[in-house]
Amino acid sequence: MCGIVGYVGSREAYPILLKGLKRLEYRGYDSAGVALIGDDGALNVYKTRGKVNELEAFCAGKDTGGSVGIAHTRWATHGEPSTRNAHPHYSSSMNLAIIHNGIIENYADLKKRLMQKGVKFQSDTDTEVVVQFVEYVMTTKGLDLLTAVQIVMHEVIGAYAIAIVDRRHPDTIIASRKQSPLVVGIGDGEFFLGSDASPIIEYTDKVVYLEDENIAVLKRGAPLKVVNIYNKPLSPEIETLDLSLGQIEKGGYPHFMLKEILEQPECLLNCMRGRINVEADQITLSAVIDFKKQLLAARRMIIVACGTSWHAGLIGKQTIEHFCRIPVEVEYASEFRYRDPVVRKDDVVIAISQSGETADTLAAVELARSKGAFIYGICNAVGSSIPRATHTGSYIHVGPEIGVAYTKAFTGQVMMLTMLALALGKELGTIGDEEYREVVHELTEIPGKIRAVLQQNDRIADLSRTFTYAHNFLYLGRGYSYPVALEGALKLKEISYIHAEGYPAAEMKHGPIALIDSDMPVVVIATHNGMYEKVLSNVQEIKARKGRVIALVSEGDTAMTQLADEVIVLPDTLECLEPLLTTVPLQLLAYHVAVCKGKDVDQPRNLAKSVTVE
Repeated sequence: MCGIVGYVGSREAYPILLKGLKRLEYRGYDSAGVALIGDDGALNVYKTRGKVNELEAFCAGKDTGGSVGIAHTRWATHGEPSTRNAHPHYSSSMNLAIIHNGIIENYADLKKRLMQKGVKFQSDTDTEVVVQFVEYVMTTKGLDLLTAVQIVMHEVIGAYAIAIVDRRHPDTIIASRKQSPLVVGIGDGEFFLGSDASPIIEYTDKVVYLEDENIAVLKRGAPLKVVNIYNKPLSPEIETLDLSLGQIEKGGYPHFMLKEILEQPECLLNCMRGRINVEADQITLSAVIDFKKQLLAARRMIIVACGTSWHAGLIGKQTIEHFCRIPVEVEYASEFRYRDPVVRKDDVVIAISQSGETADTLAAVELARSKGAFIYGICNAVGSSIPRATHTGSYIHVGPEIGVAYTKAFTGQVMMLTMLALALGKELGTIGDEEYREVVHELTEIPGKIRAVLQQNDRIADLSRTFTYAHNFLYLGRGYSYPVALEGALKLKEISYIHAEGYPAAEMKHGPIALIDSDMPVVVIATHNGMYEKVLSNVQEIKARKGRVIALVSEGDTAMTQLADEVIVLPDTLECLEPLLTTVPLQLLAYHVAVCKGKDVDQPRNLAKSVTVE
């Protein structure tokens, strides 16, 4: 939700900032801008509505010199996407410039107070309030920039990651965060700043992840200085990035989304690596070993998540209940945090988030923790906020995901939840040895079976052209396949802008069947499992009303193949592991439909990758 880049050192800042913005554009692409302190001491701000390429064109021929700068790509919250509302924002004197990720919840009150003092505003954003407030404090109290920022951060309510430059101090960037990610890269006499590590990895692998209410002073030629808002000096840990440049580049693929779909076999191998032994008969999770007492004592588990992660949670509910015999509830984090949930000290709350920064999920974690629950985090981004806020957890290790629509993160989350359920079930004695070994062994076969599914990419691409006409899609599944139907529908609507809904197949006749006609494509997950015959009956009801059926079937299927208009054949697997296979063709279907419609699949309109605001 907005991307922040900063640089201070001896190199030209603009090329570094521009490249960083392109790598962070998945976080927001309504507008973009850059602020540079030139060698002549001028503070030049250039910004425009649209994507980073439009900013690059706008800056052509302008003075982009200087070795200190900050840059931003925006996902609009307060104020429409426009050049006027794009970041960076000047202060009234034009001595200061700021970029910001997050939401200042009390901006209206602060703005009113400043306007009463005669401060004039140039935008509709909450962000401009911060820079105007900082300058007002500096001017009226005669304070330096760092002290003024500390005072203002005491007044600000909300989530933020900010970076400020002052043209009168052309060798320094001040950065601060609260509930919104900010990473400092440490080079040789230079510093880099990013919302995540992707703009930094090309230049250094040494980073500091700022904690809430930390303020970093990035000064050329000086050591990194970090204090809190009370001016207490801090000694943050310098970490080494486990990330390569190749992981955040397209590698010859037309889109990141396609690259990430095709990476899933290797990603799931990475997720299992070190957790399943070479004999494929034992799962070892350090979190289960270290916190066995708390996890085995759980009388109930509550999964909190948003969007795609919520769908993974619905699958996790079924695997945990089946293998562990522990009741599980799955909650939208955004709803959980705003009601008065019953949370007990013997509950385990599982928080799922790809980015580890999802604002609603992080708030749900804090609420559950305040009630004494034990918190287990499942995330992809190492060093993010949720892993730091939970008691323990597991990384899914699928690598950076740049495409806005989650693909490999979803299968990684499902894989991690399955391993967790199996490890706990083994410790609890609620799963038999034979079933345990069978499922663990089959897990190791899943990457190869996904490769077989991916070999149908060209055929799915051809099939997708047939359905670009559709204005609506229906996705149906039962049992483990119902959350996959929800996820398939979400992917299609996210990137193709076709209205799509997922339903339990049996619920179709309780309303959605009224929509069925010859123009309604219906995607049915009809693999050979315990409810195959019932799903077959649902498809017969659709065909009786002239619906167009695309069916996902298992190898050797005959009945559904004869009934459906189109079939996608999948390798056979255990029912509890089917979501790891069935979701893949639905990702490809959504991708190719969107490509056929000429949509920007990596950066769909109105969406951003990491939702760090409410």
